[in-house]
Amino acid sequence: MSLNNTLTHSRILVVDDEPVNLRLVERVLALEGYDGLSLISDPRRAVEEYQQHRFDLVLLDINMPGMDGFEVLEAIKALEPEMLPPVIMLTAQHDKSFRLKALSMGVRDFITKPFDRDELLMRVGNLLQLQMGLRMIHDQKNVLEELVQQRTEELYNSRLDLVQRLGRAAEYKDEETGSHILRVSHGAALLARALGWDDEQIKLIFNASPMHDIGKLGVPDAILRKPGRLTPEEFDQIKLHTLIGAELLDGANENDPLLQMAKSIALSHHEKWDGSGYPLGLAGEAIPIEGRIVAIVDVFDALTSERPYKKSWSIEDAAALIRDNRGKHFDPELVDLFFAHFEQICQLRQQFSE
Repeated sequence: MSLNNTLTHSRILVVDDEPVNLRLVERVLALEGYDGLSLISDPRRAVEEYQQHRFDLVLLDINMPGMDGFEVLEAIKALEPEMLPPVIMLTAQHDKSFRLKALSMGVRDFITKPFDRDELLMRVGNLLQLQMGLRMIHDQKNVLEELVQQRTEELYNSRLDLVQRLGRAAEYKDEETGSHILRVSHGAALLARALGWDDEQIKLIFNASPMHDIGKLGVPDAILRKPGRLTPEEFDQIKLHTLIGAELLDGANENDPLLQMAKSIALSHHEKWDGSGYPLGLAGEAIPIEGRIVAIVDVFDALTSERPYKKSWSIEDAAALIRDNRGKHFDPELVDLFFAHFEQICQLRQQFSE
């Protein structure tokens, strides 16, 4: 299709309360091949017509009863603020202030009444070509933005898959299962939502918490899988998994909130509210909130899960330990939220059973 043919199929809205003017514009444009004309003599119907079609050009009279051209223009701009089609004012006025007001409102051109055929055709054709170019740029921009968003999501999902696989590798090394990761992730998200976090932050802790024990990859298997009680020296080796995990994630991009939160959780999820935890002995709100959240769901799930070195606790006994350690091991507010949503926490155990 040639450029001229493309232009003649453009949709053009003409608003003028004088029927003779409408017939004149229609005749001139139709003889040139324009077939997408909408002619409105009542300016109050212009907005309704505009809502039904995507116009490429608007020819607008100024002095009209009921609703003048400026009011029509304001109403149209409110409907399509980002991509207003070019507007040609049809007017017999030559006053400078009038023209400046029209230009300030977005009018692109003027046609003086009575119309000159050639001038009308050239001004309409020029603005339609301009609008076609702008729409192509706008549409290409939208396509590029969609492609960038799609690619960003693909990269995020690939990175997220790697994070989750590394988290599972750490759990398998300790002879735990991927179900533990799922329960901790969902439990952490549940408490974060109860705290009033927004969706983006909830998504972050859900996806970062699987890395909480990544440092176990650096702890000897003989210690991790020892069926009996650990010696003080062996327990010191276990404690190092928090530092090892933080070190593994330390090279993460500082602008990457997912890996930064994963690093924070890996380092702080064994700190205790009263300062008796490890590795840094942080206390109270000095412990990052994400570490405090993961601590409580991780301990509860670990207690109620069977491992080679221990039997599983009953839900009641594990809940009693959480309650007894309110303000000692765990953030008091989080303990209260934990029990306020205890039924949902227990449902996670059924949903993601071993």
